[in-house]
Amino acid sequence: MQSFRTIKPRPELAPYIKHYWILQDDATLPVSERIFPVGSVQMVFHKGKQLFSLTEKELQPQSLVCGHTIGFSDVITTGDLNMITVVFHPHAAKIFFRLPMNEFRGRHVSVCDTNDILLSDLAKRVADTPDNDTCIQYIESFLMQRLATYTSYHLQRLSATIDEIGRQTQTTVTKLSDIACLSSKQFNRVFIDHVGTTPKEFMRIVRMQRALYTMQQQPAIDFAQLAYTCGFSDQSHLIKEFKLFSGYTPTEYLAVCAPYSDYFSVG
Repeated sequence: MQSFRTIKPRPELAPYIKHYWILQDDATLPVSERIFPVGSVQMVFHKGKQLFSLTEKELQPQSLVCGHTIGFSDVITTGDLNMITVVFHPHAAKIFFRLPMNEFRGRHVSVCDTNDILLSDLAKRVADTPDNDTCIQYIESFLMQRLATYTSYHLQRLSATIDEIGRQTQTTVTKLSDIACLSSKQFNRVFIDHVGTTPKEFMRIVRMQRALYTMQQQPAIDFAQLAYTCGFSDQSHLIKEFKLFSGYTPTEYLAVCAPYSDYFSVG
């Protein structure tokens, strides 16, 4: 039996944390899942059996930080699942890890490898606590402590540029730099440091998520219109990006998946 729920953060954390989700599944047979880039850094706590990455040919760490990726990966269950995941707003994860976020790019980094003693203590506490709601309380206490001691002049700048990328189907790094009141060179450096990927790569991830959301909301839309609506240059560009990010063409994807955007969907 599978149970999935999302939990909204306390108001003080809402500008930085999108939500938490908890997945529990006691399926007796292995279940495989294809993972797409979602546009957010995530922190995962495996309280049950860890997932096995078919792409990397290894078990995921018991607690890990997932950075941005371009492409997809396949995972399979190895037993009962009990996962707690923290989903950060795109510009905000650096507040809580105190590391350049590009160090996580394309990687699943074990909490133990961050050399963060307090974060490792949190991971152990979550692993040792049976009640998931209590675990969320521990996680929020840790996040609040980090938030209280962090200062940055760039968070509002980056939040404004992330909003622009979400609103507009097409924009440029020059336009985003102007919004951030930084030179293009400064903006790229700050964006990579805080978000964990380049502005252009991030815009590609969001464009893919926009396509999934549009398909989710408009099931009958044809692919030429989908490409135009979401800012792809043409239908061939849409198909090429879809294949890169999901491993499927749009037609193949619809045959095996119900469209869903983690980035644009609420809740």
